[in-house]
Amino acid sequence: MTDDLSPSNPGRRLAIGAAGGLAVGAVAGLVGGVAVAASATPPASVVIDGSRRFDGKVVLVTGGTSGIGRATAMAFALEGAKVAFCGRRETLGTEVEGEIREAGGEALYIRADVREDDQVAALVQQTVEAFGGLDIAFNNAGITLEKPLHEFTAAEWDDMTDTNLRGVFLSMKYQIPVMLERGGGTILVTSSSVEHNTAPGRGIYTASKRGLVGLVRSAALDYAEQGIRINAIAPGTTDTALVRRVGGMENAPDAVWAIGSAQWAQANMAGIKRMATAEEIAAFVVAMASPGLTYLNGSVLGVDGGTGTG
Repeated sequence: MTDDLSPSNPGRRLAIGAAGGLAVGAVAGLVGGVAVAASATPPASVVIDGSRRFDGKVVLVTGGTSGIGRATAMAFALEGAKVAFCGRRETLGTEVEGEIREAGGEALYIRADVREDDQVAALVQQTVEAFGGLDIAFNNAGITLEKPLHEFTAAEWDDMTDTNLRGVFLSMKYQIPVMLERGGGTILVTSSSVEHNTAPGRGIYTASKRGLVGLVRSAALDYAEQGIRINAIAPGTTDTALVRRVGGMENAPDAVWAIGSAQWAQANMAGIKRMATAEEIAAFVVAMASPGLTYLNGSVLGVDGGTGTG
């Protein structure tokens, strides 16, 4: 989960249903929204390198049942990797595994909660048992919740930091020994552009994502000489189910969401003035894992479409 919802106007949340001019019964607003959506910059076509750069490589993705994680698992598989991925929603996990296999790739869904030490240990072990090792890990699982800081409960703090920060620590804790035995590897972590450009109501989320930056930069120094590269990505707003939920539009028709999100992006995002697609972020992740980037280590790279937050 990496979705920055307020890239250029931190005072405005992604309240599309209320602030995006999208009262469904308001015909004038809807017509105007259609015009905005039609004029928005369309998503670019994402091209997956046909050279199959990851043939024979084993990739593990956390939070791989939806959004950026799902798109990344599929992108690695299309490039020839054997992909294991986890998530808590078994129906979605089975669905993604089936899609990858139908496309000719190798995939294994493993149900695991990254907050639980024993489940993360089992996730890595099952990946190694199934595919013979581990070369690349994309530690992507995350959640968000927004409200003023004093309104958070201690349990909500624990849930968010345990998922976003502790979950990455546990993942790396068990991934690194396997990579050391293999002679090296690549670890990528999903931070967020909020780590340096936050907004009201996002204190705990920001703290967890900023914490990941420190974790990555220090761990990168721990293992650089042993051939393990560790880097983070900092995506801006990405069109995922998580963003729809935060925007209060989870149950809205796709057409309504398309209009409302386009209006919001035009009003709030500089640069390309639209949200990223999950596939665009996945392409960035795959590029960062490229065997050609042998000197990229301890870095946090932004991918935000030019909003000025990356």
